[in-house]
Formats: sequence, C-alpha cells, structure tokens
Amino acid sequence: MELAEQEIALGEVTLRRFRGEADFPEFFRVIEESLEHLRPWMPWVAEHSEAKTSEFLAERPGKWESGEDFTYAILLDGAIVGACGLFRRSDTAENGREIGYWLHPAATGRGIATRTARALSEQAFRLPGVDFVEILHDPANLASAAVPARLGFTEHARRPAEALAPAETGEEQIWRLQRG
Repeated sequence: MELAEQEIALGEVTLRRFRGEADFPEFFRVIEESLEHLRPWMPWVAEHSEAKTSEFLAERPGKWESGEDFTYAILLDGAIVGACGLFRRSDTAENGREIGYWLHPAATGRGIATRTARALSEQAFRLPGVDFVEILHDPANLASAAVPARLGFTEHARRPAEALAPAETGEEQIWRLQRG
C-alpha cells in the first residue's frame, strides 16, 4: 500500500507526521491556547483533556500504516500551530478522501490552511484509486468555506448533520475536487 509523504515542506510551513508522545507537550499547549477559537466548530473540544490528546497521538501510527488516516502537525517556522489530516471515513466512497484542518488563532489569516489543503489534495491524488477529495464543514463556518473555494473545489452537496458543537447549524456543506 502506498502511503502519503511523512513531511511536506511548503516554505515556512511544514506538514509533519506526528511523533507520538514527543509532540505531546507542544501539541497540548497549542490546543489549550486554541480552545475558545475552536469550540464553536469542533465537537472534540468538549472532551479535550490530556488523556484524549495522548490517546489521539498514540492512535496515529496505526492509522497511518493502515492508510486510513494521514494526520500531520502543521508547523510554522518549526513550531506546531495546528493539525491537519487526509483520511477516509467509513461512509466515504473507496475512491474518495476527506481533508480536515485547524489552526491556532495566531496562525490564521496567513494562507496556511489554504496551502495545507492544497498539499493534502496533491497527496490524495498520488494515492492509488483516489478520484476525489472533499472538505466538509458547517455552512455557517465562513472561514472554512473560503479554503475550498480558493482552491477550485465546487460545492457538491449539503446534508443534515447532527449539531455537535455550539455554533453548528445542523447542516453539513460538502466541497469536492475531482482528479483533473
């Protein structure tokens, strides 16, 4: 099975495969500093803890090796400023992958999420059998909508979704980029 690159250099931004517990102190601090910024849109924030962060990092190697989930630390000038992933959910077609990302509030507004999503899309299309990439978000999250729009994704669908985070509307917007 072909796997994604473990490190992707994008100028001052680098996407790097997580290094397990070695990343814990810095990653946990970045999450802690980002909680209020993420709380409206990220359901996992409600259960955030040292144990959950440790568990998340411990699960990464197995998910990477299986090809199920390629999760990266987003680094700006060598410091972790967020996380992103290229993955396939159980309800995603075999020939599709999804991209997710979040940033520390001090790292927003610099094009980092856009560069990250572009790089993950390129990685997805290098994997065998992948024909499309999707980005899903709540339609009220306008910052998240701006990223796929900038990259040439088109709105593919909207569907009902359980509102799990405080600002979610109960709808999910799906953007798709086809292999081109």
